[in-house]
Amino acid sequence: MRKTQKGFSLIELLIVVAIILIIAAIAIPNLLRARISANEASAVSSLRTYNTASITYNSTYGFYPPSSADLGPSNGAVPTSTSADLLDQVLGAATPQKSGYNFVYAAGASNASYTIHANPITVNTTGVRFFFTDGSGVIRFNATQEAAATDSPLQ
Repeated sequence: MRKTQKGFSLIELLIVVAIILIIAAIAIPNLLRARISANEASAVSSLRTYNTASITYNSTYGFYPPSSADLGPSNGAVPTSTSADLLDQVLGAATPQKSGYNFVYAAGASNASYTIHANPITVNTTGVRFFFTDGSGVIRFNATQEAAATDSPLQ
């Protein structure tokens, strides 16, 4: 009589595992690039939000905010110049971080201008480009160092 076997042989299992590892080796770098791209898009969107909030603040109070925390939530109270309720708790924090980027807000002399830098927390892991914006509303980037007003504008 013939003996029938049920299940998979060790060779068959090894082949399936090898195929899964090959597929993973192809997919993981694409996934990491997609995450970096998403982080950069989030940083640009956050800079647009900062620009809008800063211009609204300037229209309301006559000067730009001294810090990003002044744009933050008023926690249910009436908005004031120190808690204007124009940004959420993440971007309105004293040292904002979002989607792998640090945001650095700096007010100009007499609060007549401002600059905002968005720098990746870990270069080549959370992002590869550095972003910059100011009162002009133009978002600029640099691929190697902290961006400045002289760098290429985002198209």
